[in-house]
Amino acid sequence: VSPIFNSSSTTHFFIITCYIYNCFIFYGIYHFLSLLFYLFLQFVKFANINEDTPSYHRRYDFFISKFSSMCHGNNDNIELRDSIRLAGIKGLQGVIRKTVSDDLVENIWEKQHMEKIVPSLLFNMQSGDLTPVEDATTVTPPVLAEEVLRELVGRASFGHIRSVLKPLLTHLDRHELWVPNTFAIHTFRIVMISIQPQYSYTVVETLMQHLDNNFKSSPKTRTSLAVVLSKIIAIAAGESVGPSALDIINNLLTHLRTSVSNTSEITPEESQYQEALINALGEFANHHPDYQKIEIMLFIMNTVPDLSKKSKGDQMLQNILLKSLLKVGTQYSTVSFEKAFPASFLQPLLKMARNPHDPTRIIVMQIFQALLDRHQNEKVLSVVSIKPYAALSQEPPSRSDIIFTHKYGANIMQALIDSMALSDKVDSLSSSYNTAALLIVEMACGETVQEFLLFILGIQQVAVTTENLSEIHKCSLYSISIALLTLTARVTGINNLLEYAQKIIEDRKHDAPYFLPPLLEPKKSSSKYNLNVPHLAIDKMALAECLQNAGMDFNRLQTGLPYALNQSDNPGHRHSWVETVSSNMTQRNSSADLTAYNADADSISSSPGVSKKTLAPEYTVDAMKRYLAEPSESVKREQQEKQMQIVRTFRESDFEDLMKRTEPKHDVIQNRLNDLFNSLAIDNKTTQNPSTNNEKPIYETNFPELFYY
Repeated sequence: VSPIFNSSSTTHFFIITCYIYNCFIFYGIYHFLSLLFYLFLQFVKFANINEDTPSYHRRYDFFISKFSSMCHGNNDNIELRDSIRLAGIKGLQGVIRKTVSDDLVENIWEKQHMEKIVPSLLFNMQSGDLTPVEDATTVTPPVLAEEVLRELVGRASFGHIRSVLKPLLTHLDRHELWVPNTFAIHTFRIVMISIQPQYSYTVVETLMQHLDNNFKSSPKTRTSLAVVLSKIIAIAAGESVGPSALDIINNLLTHLRTSVSNTSEITPEESQYQEALINALGEFANHHPDYQKIEIMLFIMNTVPDLSKKSKGDQMLQNILLKSLLKVGTQYSTVSFEKAFPASFLQPLLKMARNPHDPTRIIVMQIFQALLDRHQNEKVLSVVSIKPYAALSQEPPSRSDIIFTHKYGANIMQALIDSMALSDKVDSLSSSYNTAALLIVEMACGETVQEFLLFILGIQQVAVTTENLSEIHKCSLYSISIALLTLTARVTGINNLLEYAQKIIEDRKHDAPYFLPPLLEPKKSSSKYNLNVPHLAIDKMALAECLQNAGMDFNRLQTGLPYALNQSDNPGHRHSWVETVSSNMTQRNSSADLTAYNADADSISSSPGVSKKTLAPEYTVDAMKRYLAEPSESVKREQQEKQMQIVRTFRESDFEDLMKRTEPKHDVIQNRLNDLFNSLAIDNKTTQNPSTNNEKPIYETNFPELFYY
């Protein structure tokens, strides 16, 4: 045999080798096993030789077939079987090393070769233990097959990676290795770790295409495929940017839509499949930067069906897509609310917050909570309570947060009021309260407290004025309003406001305990409640006096209107100074409004904890700074008189008089300038007349030859 080893004809050598192998099988392999392994060792050495000139005529399909058949050896002797399989795997490794490194030799990536090599490796891998082996010196067929698969995938280029994946997926399908999916997850993790990073997106794309092809398979099989996808998609996320990232998101959303549209009722198995897809989407988004997460959430929001579509299928699709959006939102780390809530994302989210479907509305509230909660207070504020939250974490809002509150806070609070009025169920109201409480904790300060107090008054006003609400629903709104008032007082540190809230709570404990948390269950409560207790309501003028006693601005609270139900989302109309001045003038000039003012004064006297008395001035450093910074009383009076004069002029003057007042004065100046220029032009003509008489007429002037045509 030794002359054969030195032969330059490798084809002849391996034909003889395979012939000897067949003889060994026929006559008894025990006597010639050492020679057989020696022959394969020689082939491995031959495969590692770097040849300067490739052999164009050399073919390896014969050896691939023989080595693949050895990988499937099933001899009853376990030791002999493992030895034959090891020899076959080493032979395939030698073929891979010999052919992959040289593009001029036979193309090993062809379909007929990969359909033999990949299943042979997977057959040996699935027979072994998937847990890591501590003793690395022991070489077994599963360990060596995994090593060869890693080498094969690592050597694959972009055009060849699908040649490996297709037989891999076919093997898993034929052997039903998706359920359970432990081996499938293990195999695809090996592929994702071994593949070149820039090609990892191809693996995800191929697996999703395979999921498309199996849309008629059982829910368990599709769920296992989706779970495998969720386990590997995070690895590909780092290399997916821009359109490729949105393409993966779009494919996952398409699978979700297909799942909803193909089933009239969601079964537990189908629900698990949808959850697996949502988890895959969340895992994929988790490995992207925050700015891309916002783009992904906006992309998902644009795919949610419109509220006008009220069919059962559309509601199911809304919930599924919003759950996907929530999964991405929980991975987002909010730093600035302006970046977390761009207008193109906030407006459709506010519309979804008014959805009459309770589960949809709860999911929207959870999205708000995930994006608002910067200090992990969501679980702390999940229960409506008037007691102090011991584990509450907070910090003063930044300037950008205050600007965001002034710009979009009214829109969010209006949507919260509308959502609270839609259902009396405890879970729905608790979710809205949680969102409102997080909004207060994150944004409430001296500059925004008046807006939040008007919001709290608006919740109470809905309970007072909305007739079609049940008694339990109205009691719940009273409970939410006092709980939010107590929370606002504690967050902002306004002691007068906290004392006023505590007085109301004490009075309600005696006269109307159903106006306090916890919220009442609609089905468990059947008794009648006395709702005509105005002395237990939160009073707007009393709140204004609390702010005044604390040395804070209270004009917005005193003159502004509480939030109302189904109000416009445009907050600009609520801040008009013309309305404020005109309303003050109307109050002063109308006896009816004077009566209303006296009623408000009586309301202050009847409010617990608030009395009509002049308090002693507060002499502190902050108070003195505030007094120095504020304009004097005379300047304030002059400004008010000017504003009143403007309003009176536009109300009482005739239209012609207003036209004269508003006529642009630059027309008079323009007319004067025109007269002046005309006079100068006349003077120029009189001075230039004697000289112009001696000049030739223009028609007698000769043109130079240069201008002739």
